[in-house]
Amino acid sequence: MASQSVQQSPKAAIYARVSTQNHGQDPHLQVSEIREHCARRGWQIIGEYVDEGVSGAKDSRPELNRLLADARRRRFDVLAVYRYDRFARSLRQLVNALEEFRSLGIEFVSLHEGVDTSTPNGRLIFGIFASIAEFERELIRDRVRSGLRNARAKGKTLGRPRAHVDPLRIQALRSQGLSWRAVARELGVGVGTLYRMAPERSGARKEVFGAH
Repeated sequence: MASQSVQQSPKAAIYARVSTQNHGQDPHLQVSEIREHCARRGWQIIGEYVDEGVSGAKDSRPELNRLLADARRRRFDVLAVYRYDRFARSLRQLVNALEEFRSLGIEFVSLHEGVDTSTPNGRLIFGIFASIAEFERELIRDRVRSGLRNARAKGKTLGRPRAHVDPLRIQALRSQGLSWRAVARELGVGVGTLYRMAPERSGARKEVFGAH
């Protein structure tokens, strides 16, 4: 009966991180506290992932990458961390990761923020985090839109600048026997731009969009 109970207990993964700026910190202090929490919950620890001397600002962390790969293989049922800033570099990254975990059926527990998506309170906190992250995204979009409006009001041209090519230069290259596509490559413009600027428009259309 004991072995059956162990087999049925949720499988847990532990993630801990200490950056290069946290001199003298021992990640195993984080791991030890998380182990105790897992024991109290009756979870079976199947893996410990520890990034030492790695900044949280980095997109790529070896042990975090390994953990995420194992999560997608459904090797564990719950991920436990010391604090969520040990796991994610931003609230948005945290929310995105938790959304993926939810789709995989994996719960997330952060000891010091009381985030536990296996409980109603934890799911409520996650919902608040998700709302804040969406609010931040909307603020960024509003700032971008306001910046574009201000730029237009000041008469600034937005987007890619128009290419300016001398029609006489086009004629000179064509007189050397270059095809329209070759002329476009030589002048560093698209064939559509070249057609609009070419003096021989009817011939240009046929050759640019035809066989040459």
